Amino acid sequence: MSIHPTAIVSETAVIGAGSVVGPYALIEDGAVLGEQCTVAAHVILRRGVVLGDSVSVDSFAVIGGDPQSLTFDPATKSGVVIGNDVIIREGCTIHRGSSDGVNTVLGDGCFLMAQAHVAHDCQLGKEVVLANNVMLGGHVTVGDNVFIGGGAGIHQFCRIGTYAMIAGNAAITADVPPYVMAADRSNAHGLNMVGLRRGGFERPELADLKKCYRAVYFGGGNLKKKAAEAVREHEFGITAPGARFLAFFEHGKRGFVQSTNGSN
Repeated sequence: MSIHPTAIVSETAVIGAGSVVGPYALIEDGAVLGEQCTVAAHVILRRGVVLGDSVSVDSFAVIGGDPQSLTFDPATKSGVVIGNDVIIREGCTIHRGSSDGVNTVLGDGCFLMAQAHVAHDCQLGKEVVLANNVMLGGHVTVGDNVFIGGGAGIHQFCRIGTYAMIAGNAAITADVPPYVMAADRSNAHGLNMVGLRRGGFERPELADLKKCYRAVYFGGGNLKKKAAEAVREHEFGITAPGARFLAFFEHGKRGFVQSTNGSN
């Protein structure tokens, strides 16, 4: 363990073995760092922050700040929980939960590029990548292996399904189903085939996902109703990914991204 003499570290903070805290970093009461973490110069870790092992936080990142809400009570006991092997680059901000006992959570292996923002109560799965200047509103849920391009903004309470891909500068105000590419203003642009192939999905799974996507998105109509109809058909959702895609439409508060061409 190495703590620079100019760093301010609370006596109640826990610093794991092999971790390094750089110049002028601030680590508040009760913060916890796992083993082999790196906290660069001028990082701020607020109270209630928990880092797993091998987490890297670059300069001027602020983790555990209060939610940006006019009605938030600073006395609320909440925090931020970050998994193992997470990279948080310079200038990122991650806000703590907005109610007692609720944490903002990042899963193992996430990578937040410079200036990304994760608002209060967000829940990120494993291996999520947020490119530069991504903005996640409060209560956003992001599945495993999602990529969100630079400058994209995600509206509060949206759900982003596993293996989805969001284009840079997109404005997403509706739920994005698993395995789907979305761009522009809540537009669906087919399946994330590159990500699926890289993820090792088998041909039968890809074929099933294509059939499910066509059943829901081609020809227009109510997406939730069409997904429910496809579930009742024995030819759709015969693999786990296909079933997961169709099941996604059963829930949500924001509606769903719409196809740019409902007839093809």
